[in-house]
Amino acid sequence: MTRSAPPDGGPRRAGPDDLRGMTLFDGVADDQLQELSAAGEEVHFGPEDVLWVENQPAESWWVLLDGSIDLLRHVGHEETVLGTMDVPGRWAGGFRAWDEHGAYLATGRAVAPGRVLRIPAAELRRIWTARFPLGLLLTEGVSRSARNYETMARQREALAALGTLAAGLAHELNNPAAAATRAVDALAEACDGMFASLRRLAGVPVSAEQFTGLDALRQELGSRPGGESPMVLADREDELADWLADHDVAREWVLAPALAAAGADPEWCDRAAGVVGEDPLAAGLEWVASTLSVTVLLAEVKESTQRISDLVAAVRSYSQLDRASMQRTDVAEGLESTLVTLAHRIPPGVRVERDYGQDVPRIQALPGELNQLWTRLVDNALDAMGDAGTLRVRTGWERGAVVVEVGDSGPGMSEETRAHAFDPFFTTKGVGQGTGLGLDISRRVVQHHGGEIGIDTGPGGTVLRVRLPGGRVGGA
Repeated sequence: MTRSAPPDGGPRRAGPDDLRGMTLFDGVADDQLQELSAAGEEVHFGPEDVLWVENQPAESWWVLLDGSIDLLRHVGHEETVLGTMDVPGRWAGGFRAWDEHGAYLATGRAVAPGRVLRIPAAELRRIWTARFPLGLLLTEGVSRSARNYETMARQREALAALGTLAAGLAHELNNPAAAATRAVDALAEACDGMFASLRRLAGVPVSAEQFTGLDALRQELGSRPGGESPMVLADREDELADWLADHDVAREWVLAPALAAAGADPEWCDRAAGVVGEDPLAAGLEWVASTLSVTVLLAEVKESTQRISDLVAAVRSYSQLDRASMQRTDVAEGLESTLVTLAHRIPPGVRVERDYGQDVPRIQALPGELNQLWTRLVDNALDAMGDAGTLRVRTGWERGAVVVEVGDSGPGMSEETRAHAFDPFFTTKGVGQGTGLGLDISRRVVQHHGGEIGIDTGPGGTVLRVRLPGGRVGGA
């Protein structure tokens, strides 16, 4: 806080005459005005002096005697003028006289020189208790109700965020589930085709030796490396289609893609024709193609169901539903489960860089609380970047503590936002946005674990750094 000194260089007290005549003190007796003025001090200020700061504890009651003071509040990265105190008797602050958590709602910055009467909140409470106890009780009740309503609103935001998280998780689960369903449907059709081609192959007929040779060639395709470019694969399909047509093999447009994807080429087809002969060739190649399709579809089902299993495991790790509340915890595991759970929030243009230290030990902690902490930090980083950028997650072991860093490549925080980032109920998000888990709650989670949290910010982005000691949580 900055303020100018009085003209004579020493502090002085405002007298009853300074207060008499103000609408604020209509009906107040002279002895009460004397008590109020005696409890405070007169503060002189000049232009641009800051008398009190938004979100700081409101430990003083400020009554304007003369001059002008703007009331400023930060919304996101912008500073907004909420109003101006320019009439003697207008007041601000003092909330801690009736609310132990009271904080200034705006910053008071002088526009024109003047004076204010500054009364400590403790003195104001003492006067109220002696002079007007009912008024103090009523004010305390109103303040408590307002705080309760604010808490309820935060809880509703948290529930709404939980619904968003659940919807995102459902979307993440739906993709592999739908892929598995499609693969199973196609698998039934591929199996029917495989059995039909096997019946045709048996009816040619084909000897056991020929079938064994053809099966060996089929297994050879399964062991060939894939990963060719689409152009190379398309050229091979065309070559196979021409070869099949030249050898009177029907449905070459169906068989060629399956054989080409598995690595077959005209030379392989020549070897197959040499093993089974011309008559069983069509049925034999249909059987090989159908088995290859079945193998590919089985791999798709396995991949899809494994993805579902991984998501369920990540959610179980994130929520810690099947674990004791207090346990040895791997912070990298919690960070990874958080990233998986929030995958729906990560835009395609955001790259995630992970740097998990190999020498980081497990710590005694409450993993459920830590995962809520990681959620908030990751969510803030994503909001700072928008649709493109780099999300950096790092763990390390430094001087007897586990260090976790969550950084973004966004524009960085303003100094004002950084100064108030951990204040209760402070947010730069609009109504209904965010997780409902402010950095104040994040700070409390870290402090509950005996740790520290800090912010490094600049034009190249912001890093939230958490230090967690290896000991047990205090009070747990």
